[in-house]
Amino acid sequence: MAVGLLKSGINEVIATTVFNAAPMGIHYREGKASMVLFLGSNTADNIERDGWVVANFVHDPVIYVKTAFEDLPRNSFIEEQVAKKTVMRLAGADAWAAFSATIVRKTHESMMVHLTLEKEIIEEVVVHPVNRAFNNIIDATVHATRYKENRDPELKKRIDYHIGIIHKCAGKQEAEALDLLLKYI
Repeated sequence: MAVGLLKSGINEVIATTVFNAAPMGIHYREGKASMVLFLGSNTADNIERDGWVVANFVHDPVIYVKTAFEDLPRNSFIEEQVAKKTVMRLAGADAWAAFSATIVRKTHESMMVHLTLEKEIIEEVVVHPVNRAFNNIIDATVHATRYKENRDPELKKRIDYHIGIIHKCAGKQEAEALDLLLKYI
């Protein structure tokens, strides 16, 4: 099955497993999709146990920040039947793609999984103009998850750089996401 929602490069999505959601990058190159997950995370544990993940395409910066640092309530998830399995996607996702996940490499810190598309659905067709604040929320959130663990001053400099762009370019949602992000760090 050809993947229509993923584009070449790293696609930032909200990955869902059983009552779990987290921002993740799906690597898509030469028609192959994969993810690298840190061991010990709920997402990695669930994928290893269940063998599936759903990529949710969401254009809400608050959801990216929230799912990086906390769990969503159970009513945020919708069960779907895909390839004789029950999978979970996010309520309100613009689109989603369900994948079988096969571990191809595992170290003491991380695992790489190859993804095989089982089903993809566009729930709502919405045009999202490029918004530099949204993109910088994603980058600042990635840095913030690491910064919260190690307080590396270089990561703080990167976060501050993104904050400057967010302040210049933010709409209401991006400003709300930034306020939330600052509370977490």
